Amino acid sequence: MLTELPEYPWDAMAPYVAKAKAHLGGAIDLSIGSPVDPTPAVIRDALAKATDSHAYPTTMGTPALREAIVEWFARRRGVTGLGVENVLPTIGSKEFVAWLPFMLRLGPGDVVVHPTAAYPTYDIGARMAEATPFPSDDPAEWPKNTKLVWLNSPGNPDGRVLDKAQLKARVERARELGAYIVGDECYAELGWSGRWENEPIPSLLDPEVTGGDLTGILTAYSLSKQSNLAGYRAAFVAGDAELIAQLTNIRKHAGMMQPGPVQAAMVAALTDDAHVSAQKELYRARRDLLIPALNSAGYRLDHSEAGLYLWVTEGVDAWASIDKLAGLGIIAGPGVFYGDFYPQHVRLSLTETDERIAEAARRLMSV
Repeated sequence: MLTELPEYPWDAMAPYVAKAKAHLGGAIDLSIGSPVDPTPAVIRDALAKATDSHAYPTTMGTPALREAIVEWFARRRGVTGLGVENVLPTIGSKEFVAWLPFMLRLGPGDVVVHPTAAYPTYDIGARMAEATPFPSDDPAEWPKNTKLVWLNSPGNPDGRVLDKAQLKARVERARELGAYIVGDECYAELGWSGRWENEPIPSLLDPEVTGGDLTGILTAYSLSKQSNLAGYRAAFVAGDAELIAQLTNIRKHAGMMQPGPVQAAMVAALTDDAHVSAQKELYRARRDLLIPALNSAGYRLDHSEAGLYLWVTEGVDAWASIDKLAGLGIIAGPGVFYGDFYPQHVRLSLTETDERIAEAARRLMSV
């Protein structure tokens, strides 16, 4: 029941935020991945030109937006063969993650699998539908009553990437169970190290993963990170055309329509690769400052080969690390917010200005 949902976890950070704010140089907030860089002009211009939006927008999206999403998947993700019937805009990706179990009519007795280090909304969405969340990274563990599997690659908080073989194995297991499988891939443009420094991060919709059959498969994507559009709520889902049609019908009835000007802005964002590359380089520079500083302060970087975060530990309870960082005026997120499996990890975001990231690195190096 909704009354059984946990309290919002970030409320527990209040004393540590207060401690960080008391630092002589002020607080540096690396806890939340909310972009601080300007929304690119090409996108803002498109939004401004679309402000005469007197009619209701369509739930399924404008033809221009749907075509732009299809073309983007082929150009940037290596996913060919999609048509406009395979895509659907959403009002940000969080609402889609939260409401998907309900929209799929899951309920008591149904299991929703999600990663062990996970964005909390996978768990909350299952609970809202009165289904059972089941954290697991091993397909062999997934129970027979699994109805929905969430993948997150690159992962939040840990930055792990699943390669095509790993994705394919998970698709095969989901099909054995008769479960839907959905990839949350909103950090896919942010590959940093190992093979992902040079190789594109694969999509769950890749034909080599699906065998050319999208039945029961969806992928969610957001432009919040790569295009600094968190305030626009600009996202979309793609995959199984029959599922997309079912979701579109539900969303029509519920009035879940993305605003018309946002749809126009998304077209501009999806058709311009230059601003994405420029933003990635900003994050790369910040990452290159923070990692050696964290190492110097005694933190070990785990995974984090892609994505917007650094997943670190100093081998002690996460709250002790959070307190220590707060003493330096740095706000981070404890690993326990992302499940019960990583009580000694903390997550730090790359979303602060260059000047504040440099200051965070200086403080860490001074320890």
